[in-house]
Amino acid sequence: MQQRILGTTGVSVSPLALGAMMFGAWGNQDHADSVKIIHRALDSGINFIDTADIYAAGESEEIVGEAIHDRREDIVLATKFSMPMGDDPNHRGTSRRWIMQEVENSLRRLRTDHIDLYQMHRPHADTHIEETLSALTDLVRQGKVRYIGASTLSGSEIVESQWVSERRNLERFVAEQPSYSILAREIEVDVLPTTQRYGMGTLTYSPLAAGWLSGSWNKDSSPTSPARKRMEGRFDMSLPENQRKLEVVEQLGALADEAGLSMIELSIGFVLRHPGVTSAIIGPRTMEQLESQLPAADVVLSDDVLNRIDEITTPGMTINPQDTNYGDVELAPAKRRR
Repeated sequence: MQQRILGTTGVSVSPLALGAMMFGAWGNQDHADSVKIIHRALDSGINFIDTADIYAAGESEEIVGEAIHDRREDIVLATKFSMPMGDDPNHRGTSRRWIMQEVENSLRRLRTDHIDLYQMHRPHADTHIEETLSALTDLVRQGKVRYIGASTLSGSEIVESQWVSERRNLERFVAEQPSYSILAREIEVDVLPTTQRYGMGTLTYSPLAAGWLSGSWNKDSSPTSPARKRMEGRFDMSLPENQRKLEVVEQLGALADEAGLSMIELSIGFVLRHPGVTSAIIGPRTMEQLESQLPAADVVLSDDVLNRIDEITTPGMTINPQDTNYGDVELAPAKRRR
């Protein structure tokens, strides 16, 4: 599997990153089977694993730690912080207090003495970015973290974080992790151009749009995993925007057949074709799902196929607004009052 450089770090990573959200209570509850899936991914050439403390309340990190403890030096390991880890209001967020506490918990669960890429899972408006970057900088200088990154920052938030890092002589985010798929293309407008300008790596998640682009979704489908059940608006087939997604999926299926590809290969290949994307994070729950996604690493879509995709879905647009992960803070009712 041909590797790519993560931003300007000099670190080589595989074009497919193994996302671990589905290992544990949120998906595959069989630890031994999850470990086998991780080992198969590593044996296939994937050297990049992404997890988070919140995934199954730390269980995902524990499974990853079990799987990689004797192969740690060969793996670029990423995890995330900031989401609630219990009812205590101080057991979440991006404060120095929580970062210093939670990194130790993640290190313990992952059975390692360092994290290669430690990422802010979501920005928090109640903590200034300077405090967060200062704490993360200390972790880098202590050797517990090699690089720092973020997830789901807007273009302006990326710019602000880069300015604060430069002006305060702090570590900078070297990578951004947004959602990106044929059905959700809004990051093409601002986020991807911004990460490219700042020389950041971009690790996109949900290239199959939470299963919509797997080739097995239809009007009678319904979410089964706990992770998907929390996103009801993305799967309610009575909504016009989701009916439109079904139409798009049908057209993409026909295009994939013409190109001699599976829907999965077409969808992941689309994400990997963007010059601003470093790796696409795949999140298999089963070995079968992993095997169906691995061939996408070698797919290179032609300009003709990309043009056809642009005719089916408008560049920069997301069909269902509920598929976006942006604007929760900015568009809250209190922020919209005139």
